[in-house]
Amino acid sequence: MPTFEHDRLFIDGSWTTPSGNDRGDVVEVIDPATEAVIGHVPNGGAADVDAAVAAARRAFDPLISVAERRDRTQRVIAAMEKRLPDIAELITAEMGAPVRIAQTVQTQVPLAVAKGFAQVLDTFEFEEHIGNSLVLREPYGVVGAITPWNYPLYQVVAKVLPAIASGCTVVLKPSNEAPLSVFAFVQACEDAGLPPGTLNLVSGPGRVIGEHIAAHPDVDFVSFTGSTGVGARVGELAGRSIKKVALELGGKSANVILDGADLATAVKVGVGNAFLNGGQTCMAWTRMLVPQSRYGEALDLIESAVARYTVGDPRDPATRIGPSASRSQFDTVRGFIERAQRDGARLLTGGTEPIADVGYYVAPTVFADVDPDSELGQDEVFGPVLAVIPYADADDALRIANGTPYGLSGAVWAATDDDAIAFARKVQTGQLDINGGAYNPTAPFGGYKKSGIGRELGRFGFEEYLQTKSLQLKEQV
Repeated sequence: MPTFEHDRLFIDGSWTTPSGNDRGDVVEVIDPATEAVIGHVPNGGAADVDAAVAAARRAFDPLISVAERRDRTQRVIAAMEKRLPDIAELITAEMGAPVRIAQTVQTQVPLAVAKGFAQVLDTFEFEEHIGNSLVLREPYGVVGAITPWNYPLYQVVAKVLPAIASGCTVVLKPSNEAPLSVFAFVQACEDAGLPPGTLNLVSGPGRVIGEHIAAHPDVDFVSFTGSTGVGARVGELAGRSIKKVALELGGKSANVILDGADLATAVKVGVGNAFLNGGQTCMAWTRMLVPQSRYGEALDLIESAVARYTVGDPRDPATRIGPSASRSQFDTVRGFIERAQRDGARLLTGGTEPIADVGYYVAPTVFADVDPDSELGQDEVFGPVLAVIPYADADDALRIANGTPYGLSGAVWAATDDDAIAFARKVQTGQLDINGGAYNPTAPFGGYKKSGIGRELGRFGFEEYLQTKSLQLKEQV
């Protein structure tokens, strides 16, 4: 496996040596399948953030034309698309996504998201008359984008593309676990010929780079995706300078299978959703709620479905679950499994038995008879662990579905779409699939409760990057 070495940050349109980094401080990138070092990126500092923010401020033009925004957006999409095969390989190498996931969900979904923003830009009305007022929608300014490791390209595209399309400029901080694909994306943006300062990249520790971005007085808007705990810290720091914040945080989403639903389909799709990307998905349906009357049948179907989830080398096309993305995440997931067993949940399949001598592999794990109020019923694991919870009736199912601090995603299955929609209206979450409805990359995505603030994707995600101004005219138009 080749190594990928980056010793410079991208600031003001050029690759720049980190400030004060005469020791050659770097972040090691580990292949979670082999535990080998496969690359390095710079360990930047606060001075680098200052330089990047200053460059973004100089590049920001609040009167940028819509035609220029369209041109920049299309150039970035075209340049990114050319690099997608290489980016897919990097994602497999740096965070363990199976090649079949890296080549589809990890790269083709971001492409669809990016094209969705371009479509929004083509039809968006930036001026509107309301009574005697002319209402303008203007770019927010300098955006600080802080992204996680689980879907490294998708998370960057969901922030950088609407920022560029709206006319904002960006300071981007990638995760330390999966930065290589983000560097490749920024190289694509360089190929696209964006004006200097439009997009800046600063890698390094979250407690230094991320916190300095969030607190920086010249950053107008911070968009963060990650854990709820870190999101709270980002919000706290941003609040000191009264800047806008969008937070896409954790989830503990419920897959509610109502009596009368197609149980076999609901279980099959539900297991696939829970284990997608090794369970390292904030919107994963990690709680499966099943009517007590069909509980035994559901457990049999779950066991059969899980048996088809091959764990192994993410470069093998037959692999469906690769390693956890890091040693830290591997240890976290195993800790959840061990505590769930001590708490009395019944291990249906999987567990903590080693799968390989090398690599951060966790078996797809299912617990039955999970107490909805237990740690496993309440907290986000971020690994291939599914909690199956029986319920007495629809009211009980609704109580359980709404009974966590989170509200990011979920699903409802019923005999009819009308029945599923009626139940879904009462679920406190930002997005729900109805009887297996397809993912829509232009529909708004975001959370209720501790799952976050704001929305991403499509028109709603685009509007997050715009300010609203009213001009009061003498006469009504």
